[in-house]
Amino acid sequence: MRAVVQRVLEAAVAIDGVETARIGHGFLVLLGVAQGDTTEEAEWLAAKIARMRIFADEESAMNRSVVDVGGEALVVSQFTLQASTRRGNRPSFTAAARPEEAMPLYETFVERLGTEIGRKVPTGRFGADMQVSLVNDGPVTIVIDSRLKE
Repeated sequence: MRAVVQRVLEAAVAIDGVETARIGHGFLVLLGVAQGDTTEEAEWLAAKIARMRIFADEESAMNRSVVDVGGEALVVSQFTLQASTRRGNRPSFTAAARPEEAMPLYETFVERLGTEIGRKVPTGRFGADMQVSLVNDGPVTIVIDSRLKE
């Protein structure tokens, strides 16, 4: 499971030109589920992200989590995070989990993240063509792969 975590001043998702989710200060998480990913990985990743200290403290050091700053989170599914670009110029997405495998893990991740940060986590719509907008704060962008946790 791969996540791209972006610290944002605001972020939003639109589907067919209609805004479906919006947050203020916090982070946008783009989440890609791979074949063979597990519930344990989804729960580990959600907890890791909730506790990640990427927000500034009084001395401008990145020393606070999204919970510490009362921030929000928005999660968007993005199977293209599992792309392989090893051969040729056209990415291969064969490592991405099929929707029937990915959707329950995506939902587990969102639910666990909400529990960890103590608030409802808005999302995009799984499998939809979405337009995601954000104002990246910093910019701060972190990539986490659950298979590289050790």
